[in-house]
Amino acid sequence: MLDEARKLQSYVAGLRRQFHAHPELSWQELETSRLIQAELSALNIPFQVVCGTGVVGEIKGALPGPVFLLRADMDALSVTEETGLPFASEHKGKMHACGHDAHCAMLLLAARLLQARAAQLPGTVRLLFQPAEELGQGARKMVEAGVLDGVCGAFSLHVWSGLPSGKVFIPDGPAFASADLFTIRVRGKGGHGALPHEGVDAVVAGAAIVMQLQTLVSRELNAFNPTVVTVGSFKGGTQYNVLADTAVLEGTTRCFDRELRLQLPELLERIAKHTAESLRASAALDYRLGTPATINDPAAAARARQLAVALAGPEVLAAYRPLMVGEDMAYYLEQVPGAMGLLGVSGGKRTAYPHHHGKFDLDESALPFGAVLLAQNAMAGLQEK
Repeated sequence: MLDEARKLQSYVAGLRRQFHAHPELSWQELETSRLIQAELSALNIPFQVVCGTGVVGEIKGALPGPVFLLRADMDALSVTEETGLPFASEHKGKMHACGHDAHCAMLLLAARLLQARAAQLPGTVRLLFQPAEELGQGARKMVEAGVLDGVCGAFSLHVWSGLPSGKVFIPDGPAFASADLFTIRVRGKGGHGALPHEGVDAVVAGAAIVMQLQTLVSRELNAFNPTVVTVGSFKGGTQYNVLADTAVLEGTTRCFDRELRLQLPELLERIAKHTAESLRASAALDYRLGTPATINDPAAAARARQLAVALAGPEVLAAYRPLMVGEDMAYYLEQVPGAMGLLGVSGGKRTAYPHHHGKFDLDESALPFGAVLLAQNAMAGLQEK
């Protein structure tokens, strides 16, 4: 299968480049969806459109059995491309800067490989092309639409520029962190910038909250329980000589521990409220749960690693670490046993830029291996049931 996939290098790279040239934001993936539908039709794989732009195809094996899910995400980012590639984004201000173009291409190649082996499948492989991962919304909506009905297991890959091309990292347990959002609104009392004692400076109170939030991780939480608290936006004041009466802080929290995740709103609120009060201001917290942590089933992760080693030898496994980024594959893995791994796509300086960067690119030679790993996880998952 790997030899066959490598002979289809131009096929998978061509698909990836089509997706890359026509990036679409979350819930707007109309052209992407149409291209996927056309390719599935050419492969004689039946499909249905779900949640507006999502596509769910099914390869039904000749033998009865359960359903195994393979998933790829489809959406792009609001990033201006700076790569200069001949297939660079044709849509200004939009870019596949996270690798979802490669995910769709790999899953379509996996579909082609599996469709040719349908007679050997003891069950059904469900191919899920999911919208709106970047908003953390698509997977939850797809689950609500019933895409997990009858599913016995799931697998997915995310390309990663932090790993050498062709290497994989598939951990037991935590793989990606939860990703929640918060807004803190600080209220003071406006006045003249030259007479701060007559008012209550919301900017100073907000700045103090930013600094005190850093002690939550460094001085209050267990150092062996990875957690991130980031304030990414601070808006306050109108001009240089006016005392700000309001300030707004926006940020995110990340962790792997489900219990800690539910405790974080209370912890943030305590620090924000009391810090503001110590400076005669007030603070209110708005905390929104986003994507839960992506937790791999140990058995599914072990199977995926074994398949990777069988394909490319023990050196294919990379020593790496779970990521504090969010990934809504979590919603599927909350309900069915499965795993998500990283596939290295860094092949040199050109492909070493981080995800979400305007110069992000990837080594396409890794894509056939990723497609085969997807396909073989589906076949092995069905055979184990």
